[in-house]
Amino acid sequence: MRIKLLLTVLIAVGRLAAQPTDPGPKPVTLFSVGGSQVSTDEFAYLYKKNHSKKEEYTEPKVNEYLDLLITFKLKVTEAIARGYDTTPAFTKELKSYQGELRKPYLIGKDQLEQLAKEAYERMAIEVRVLHILVSVKADAAPKDTLVAFNRASSLRDQVLQGKDFAQAARDSSDDAGGKVNGGDLGYFTTFQMVYPFEQAAYSLNTGDISNPVRTRFGYHIIKVMDRRIARGEVEVSHIILRTGKGDDKKVKAKIFDIHTQLQGGRSWDELCKEFSDDQATRTTGGRLRPFGVGALATVPEFEATAFSLHEPGEVSDPFQTAYGWHIIRLERRIPLPTYAQVEESLKRRVSRDERLQIADKRMFLEKRNAFEFAEQKQTKDQLVNLADTTLQKGRWKYTGDGALLDQTLFSLRSKQFTVSQFVAFVVSEQNLNTQPPQAYMNQLYDGFVKLSLEEIEEDEILRAKPEYRSLVQEYKEGILLFTIMEKEVWNKASEDTTGLRAFYEKNKGKYEAGERLRARVFSTDDSLFLNLIKKKVAGGDSITRQDFKKFKAVQGPRNFAPGESKAVDRVSKAIGVYTTRVEGTFYMVQIDNLVPPGVRTLEEIRSQVISDYQDYLEKKWITGLRTKYPVRINSKGKKFVIRELIKP
Repeated sequence: MRIKLLLTVLIAVGRLAAQPTDPGPKPVTLFSVGGSQVSTDEFAYLYKKNHSKKEEYTEPKVNEYLDLLITFKLKVTEAIARGYDTTPAFTKELKSYQGELRKPYLIGKDQLEQLAKEAYERMAIEVRVLHILVSVKADAAPKDTLVAFNRASSLRDQVLQGKDFAQAARDSSDDAGGKVNGGDLGYFTTFQMVYPFEQAAYSLNTGDISNPVRTRFGYHIIKVMDRRIARGEVEVSHIILRTGKGDDKKVKAKIFDIHTQLQGGRSWDELCKEFSDDQATRTTGGRLRPFGVGALATVPEFEATAFSLHEPGEVSDPFQTAYGWHIIRLERRIPLPTYAQVEESLKRRVSRDERLQIADKRMFLEKRNAFEFAEQKQTKDQLVNLADTTLQKGRWKYTGDGALLDQTLFSLRSKQFTVSQFVAFVVSEQNLNTQPPQAYMNQLYDGFVKLSLEEIEEDEILRAKPEYRSLVQEYKEGILLFTIMEKEVWNKASEDTTGLRAFYEKNKGKYEAGERLRARVFSTDDSLFLNLIKKKVAGGDSITRQDFKKFKAVQGPRNFAPGESKAVDRVSKAIGVYTTRVEGTFYMVQIDNLVPPGVRTLEEIRSQVISDYQDYLEKKWITGLRTKYPVRINSKGKKFVIRELIKP
């Protein structure tokens, strides 16, 4: 009950986020608690948002809601007075919520949505490209990266001057496959290539040749050979006879014999089970998971044959791949789904794909520009040069000139960020790592800039968006409320065993009950097992540990009052062992004795007593808070708001 009441208040306070932001005339205060004030406009708005039924607009209901909101403000005021809003735990939790609340107001807030829609649009188009790869490691030294770039640029110049692209790939590509197939990657669609490669391929027209494109594999020169409408996916079944043991002629003869038997009317499933070498699918008719273009790039013949079939049930001629001889049967063709059908799965894929990290980096650079980022490069270089192997161990300390600490490292708009601020950030955030010290220092620097950007952006949104301020205030007060309720009511009621027992002894009269049954209740889905156990118990044998493990649940032994267990309510009210069935589940009820009417024990109703004790503690606490923080209600404001809310 308490949680439900608290959630009602939190929801009510949360509605402030959507209230009109037109300042209008100066608001009239309805009540104040400490330094917190609530106006008549705010209260009326909250009430209307949380009360939709006409019968709720009465003076008693308005007074009840007013008391509820006052109680909420008293608790929050006390939490602030205790400094709960300054603890590291509070700051961390609030920041995590602010990160989510801030998203609708941020530059590039729809980034995930945009990338998902981009991926969907590309799913509709298949692109065929040739490429030349010049390998260079992602973390290569700048001089090595430059050598690779210059080599890639030279190869591009050669094909632009007339050299056949495929021949250039055979001669110079570092992709082993390119030396055989002239760099032909066939057709592909989204998510089948690393994102920078995909981005370049989809941005080129047919016949275009790209500038060097950097990926984690090196530099690529890309030529688009064709673009076509995507063919969706196919689902096929197959029979495979593997080759490679010097018996290729026998295997070929056998696959053609199987094909002849199929044409003669013999069952596909029967032939698959008898002959197919695919152990994983032979007993299920050789059925494979649906796949799209490019998914089987290592066996292009298989993909080409599968997509050449048009009608479900159509069977291919035998064909050979590097794995053996195959026959394929088309089960179904699957067209491109609508965006709504794949939106969530696309967003999940995007969130795990490097495209999101690349987009985040691009957005970071755009934000730096938007917030007029100005870096003191010489100062930064001095600081980065102080990185040593202690940074790899997570134990780096500043050893530079003291005068450097006060110097500006960078600025965002008019706000300056100093070396000392960044040093404090490094000391708190550094971790064990294997990166070169200077590379890790640069990574930490980018993290500090990003954090500083977020702080500046947060301040600007708070100033410009009253509805966001209200949302943040809602979550701040919500966190404080639950923190102080845990300490003053919930945990105290559970942990104060002496106080709980004293409360129970004082209020025993509330916990009287009629006749009850002392019983154990066993549940299972297996009626045969249950009957065996019943016979065992009725014969005087004990239930073994292994037997217990087979039950879905075991309750008791404890006292059951009428209405507490459907299974107990269904059996005889006499000592013995009974079985019954409730809503598809089988139960055994073992009644040990009948408990006469009287006061329930604390152990019997512990959860109810804890709940009642919580109510007692809260009422006592609120009485003290009202003394500590006098509540001042503006009587004129109260009359006005009641009149406005209950008028016809």
